[in-house]
Amino acid sequence: MERDCGAWINLLSRMVRRRLNATLQGLGITAIQSRVIFYILEHSPNQPVYQRDIESAFRLSRSTATGILQQLERKGILVRESVEQDARLKSLVPTARAVELNEQVRACLRQTEALLTQGLSEGQVRLFIETAAAMARNLEAEDCAAPPGEAENKFG
Repeated sequence: MERDCGAWINLLSRMVRRRLNATLQGLGITAIQSRVIFYILEHSPNQPVYQRDIESAFRLSRSTATGILQQLERKGILVRESVEQDARLKSLVPTARAVELNEQVRACLRQTEALLTQGLSEGQVRLFIETAAAMARNLEAEDCAAPPGEAENKFG
């Protein structure tokens, strides 16, 4: 039986997540935690990063993002600091541990990307990225049309 686009995307997602989880296990973090760490490290030097930024960037529900961030906080990888203008708002600040993990996480992500794209031309990779981005836009347009509460988490 031939798989459709959604089945292939789901299969690849599970395979990449499984590989990253196995590789990162020695560091005490999961694949999604590594991506969140990377995001915070990349964006925090330029501007404060908030939980809502993580929710938006990864298309996560509030409760899922809260769980991931709480785990990273417990592991000493980030701290939440109150914002002067609004004490309810907490910026996500990477710790020295996050900086220590950064190069190892980047190396793991590079290795996984190299394995994933092995044997593919630059043009094939670019076409895949363009195609996947178009598919994501299609799903986002559909989510905007869905009644509130019916939109699905696109990354779960």
